[in-house]
Amino acid sequence: MYAQMVKSEATQEDPEMLAAFQERIDRGEKIEPKDWMPEGYRKTLIRQIGQHAHSEIVGQLPEGNWITRAPSLERKANLLAKVQDEAGHGLYLYCAAETLGVSRDELTEMLLDGRMKYSSIFNYPTLTWADMGAVGWLVDGAAIMNQVPLQRTSYGPYARAMVRICKEESFHQRQGYHLLMHMVKGTPQQKRMCQDALNRMWYPALMMFGPPDGDSVHSEQSMKWKIKMNSNDELRQKFVDETVPQAEYLGLTIPDENLKWNEERQQYDFSQPDWSEFFDVIKGNGPCNVDRIAARQKAWDDGAWVRAAMLAHADKKAARRAAAE
Repeated sequence: MYAQMVKSEATQEDPEMLAAFQERIDRGEKIEPKDWMPEGYRKTLIRQIGQHAHSEIVGQLPEGNWITRAPSLERKANLLAKVQDEAGHGLYLYCAAETLGVSRDELTEMLLDGRMKYSSIFNYPTLTWADMGAVGWLVDGAAIMNQVPLQRTSYGPYARAMVRICKEESFHQRQGYHLLMHMVKGTPQQKRMCQDALNRMWYPALMMFGPPDGDSVHSEQSMKWKIKMNSNDELRQKFVDETVPQAEYLGLTIPDENLKWNEERQQYDFSQPDWSEFFDVIKGNGPCNVDRIAARQKAWDDGAWVRAAMLAHADKKAARRAAAE
């Protein structure tokens, strides 16, 4: 979503080449790494895929905190597997971004120095075990709503990466919902814990779709290039329409006094998030921004010797191959 908030890249390439490229997009063809593409298209993809990858990696942190505190061995194994899945998603996406001529190191450095962002939802704390259910149900649910259309995005490596990611995210959402189903049937305290998690995560989850369409300066060009398939408001509305009945089944209440079914539109009317909070969190003022970046910086620094060793090993192998020729 943050890629939508950066001013669209102007393209100065040959008009005939641009027109031919757009015709390929309009025909539904996939653009591959060796194909010609406008520089603005490439830069937009790097921003979107890079920030998507960062979100998968940073997204491990709120859940990783609960692995040692899971209430049973089964829950611990499930959560550990989920966190490992998110790491894999990040790697798929970094690989897709690398096909555009940017290295994984460069992407990480852009995250650490503030040139790239990650999803704002991960700047909120996970305070109770019920939050693990809410993250799976709401956060992964919003991610699925965003990501399923991206299986049809115009850039081939990105679209193919999304196929596997969406399958695993769908499982994560069901896992989170299943966790909450068990908790709401437990003690009154456990059900209150579930309601509290929903209360805290509802509006941050709605923010995951990005700002309203009128404030999303990048969406128009991204949709023309089919990098982005649906508008922010379309996806947010679809998420609300699908999530409200799920909350009712759990016996939980969406924390929105204005939520009501609109018979004429056949959709729910609902309150918008506090967008000033959204932009404040993006600027680095959320509850956990500092901690999240500090954790990524520590991992980057601690892994320096591993990267150096792997490069040295690769250089030795290359030297041996050259000597044998």
